[in-house]
Amino acid sequence: MTYAIAAALQKAVFERLASDATIVGLVDDAVYDAIPHGMVRGTYVALGPEDVRDASDDTGYGAWHELVVSVVTDEAGFAIAKQVATAVSDALVDAPLTLERGALVALNFFRARARRVQDADVRRIDLRFRARVQDS
Repeated sequence: MTYAIAAALQKAVFERLASDATIVGLVDDAVYDAIPHGMVRGTYVALGPEDVRDASDDTGYGAWHELVVSVVTDEAGFAIAKQVATAVSDALVDAPLTLERGALVALNFFRARARRVQDADVRRIDLRFRARVQDS
């Protein structure tokens, strides 16, 4: 197993989201690796947790990364959040990401969960993607 490609994958995903014209058109520069302190207003995209499992085989070291990208908004209803979530999915699925280390073999949508955050007038969609990477 190798976790060696995790930072390179995270950087490539962040750069892809932060530079995607559709996402930028919807949230401006509100794409975060680390959410700023305090209450963030409006709509934003944030990288979230990640689970990794071994995918090494006879050809070399590799891993499956299950990563979360969250869309959060204080807009009424889910319409805006779903529009941004669609743009995130479009930007990442099968994206030709170049990693600083290793290679991306596949990047696929896995599942999503949309919910209203308890005790707040906030909507949140957590999108889960699965990335297969191999070390070079």
